[in-house]
Amino acid sequence: MATEYISDLKKWVAELVRKREAGGEIGLNRAVDLISKHYAIHHHEVAVFVLSEDGRFLRFVVPEKLQAVGQIPLTSTNSLAARTARDKRSEIINHFSVVPHASVFEAVPLEEEQRGDPIQKIMSAPMMFEKKVIGVIQISRKAKSAAEAGPDFTHAELRELKLIADAVAPCISLCIHQVGLAKRQTPVTLA
Repeated sequence: MATEYISDLKKWVAELVRKREAGGEIGLNRAVDLISKHYAIHHHEVAVFVLSEDGRFLRFVVPEKLQAVGQIPLTSTNSLAARTARDKRSEIINHFSVVPHASVFEAVPLEEEQRGDPIQKIMSAPMMFEKKVIGVIQISRKAKSAAEAGPDFTHAELRELKLIADAVAPCISLCIHQVGLAKRQTPVTLA
């Protein structure tokens, strides 16, 4: 990601922290917008998960439509997000459609899609705050085929995603601890 985007993210997070401390609402739309522009992907190809308060599940924060669909057990052996959180390690899979994984979330229509296209390529990074995993961020390329999905993700892009995860973590921590997002069973709007 260009340094300007990471700088913008850091400024945005600092402003968000100040707003929240003053009683304002927390929103992730600006972060999703910056991330999707950089990677030339759709907004619905950015996913943010938070770890539940008991540390047993990952719950969607972004995309909003997936907040009500369900949660992922951290013990899941077929979930890249769960493995990312457990291992505290970033990963790229440029052939994701052939890797065994739960595809229930891909079937949920998001934005203009009639039915969710399968994820062809994906990057996943843990979000750490005060040396603890608080969530996971994933960037994907969805399409009917790998060729239609665009270029493979690179290791340089994965390093950038880790920088993004580190930049956004304080905001996610606020979502979890001050708003109580990890405890909620109902969807939360993050404007």
